[in-house]
Amino acid sequence: MKRDAIVPAASESPLANLSHFGFLTLPNFSMIAFTSAVEVLRMANYVGRAQHYRWSVITPDGEPARASNGITVKPTTTLDEAGMPDVLIVCAGWHVADYVDDTVISLLQRVHDAGIPLGGICTGPYALLAAKLLDGYRCTVHWEDMSPLNKRFPHVRFADELFVIDRDRVTCTGGTAPLDLMLNLVGLRLGQAVAAQVSEQFIVERIRGSSDYQHIPVDARVGFSRAELVEVVRLMEANIEEPLSLEELARLVHLSQRHLQRMFKMFLNVSPTHYYLTLRLRRARDLLRNTDASIARVTSICGFHSPCHFSKAYRAQFGHAPSVERRLSA
Repeated sequence: MKRDAIVPAASESPLANLSHFGFLTLPNFSMIAFTSAVEVLRMANYVGRAQHYRWSVITPDGEPARASNGITVKPTTTLDEAGMPDVLIVCAGWHVADYVDDTVISLLQRVHDAGIPLGGICTGPYALLAAKLLDGYRCTVHWEDMSPLNKRFPHVRFADELFVIDRDRVTCTGGTAPLDLMLNLVGLRLGQAVAAQVSEQFIVERIRGSSDYQHIPVDARVGFSRAELVEVVRLMEANIEEPLSLEELARLVHLSQRHLQRMFKMFLNVSPTHYYLTLRLRRARDLLRNTDASIARVTSICGFHSPCHFSKAYRAQFGHAPSVERRLSA
């Protein structure tokens, strides 16, 4: 079984010793995201043979919120009844903007004023964004919401990762990504061995870390109106082992190289060469983590003709050599 190394936080981190989790559920919240988070805590208590964690399901009025699948979760409580948790995580889903009203924002501001860490899963980060509680922070959201929110909230640094922990803020995409987030938080407090035991109970092959990226379709990044740019990225993704030159890419989409350069800078804020290199390096990391292919074979598969060039580029992108990546994933 391959797992990411879970990097312990500094002892002063406000997220290093969480025990009481508050989950603020808004109407239409994502059940899979919510249960993926809660179940990790339950299983950590089971494999850890102690009540390491407890959780409260909170709504502004104490009445159960209906999830997007029509199911409600009980028991629910108010923040006053639950008591201030060690962290409050907003769980949301469809049409989140319809449910982030003055009452929700006031509740979040109250938690913030008490010095309590805040977070959001699935579309939950939107509530923190609307309350201006993510200004100056890095955060992540589901790829479907990335582009419009990036434009709407210019004081927030949006990232492509599955989840982001930045000081006293934790944000996470949807689906099963909250499971990985919570496994990492369990690893911070109880150690990697316990997190690994929890993952084994859930038949999880690998605990994804904060350096794992969500796959964001390029048309979601730049919009369907930029058909040429979408096509270029698709060509890049289809030609990893034998990379196309900038000249070839431009010719295949009937654009000049200069125009292609301008499009990448305008919509993706990188050059085509840098974007292509990042795609190849991410593919290399996936292979190193999830297959037994030799480093030499990975070098070739990802279009690098020189092991030295590959190692140097990999270190520049991820902060360590391919051989270290392989050891961390063993």
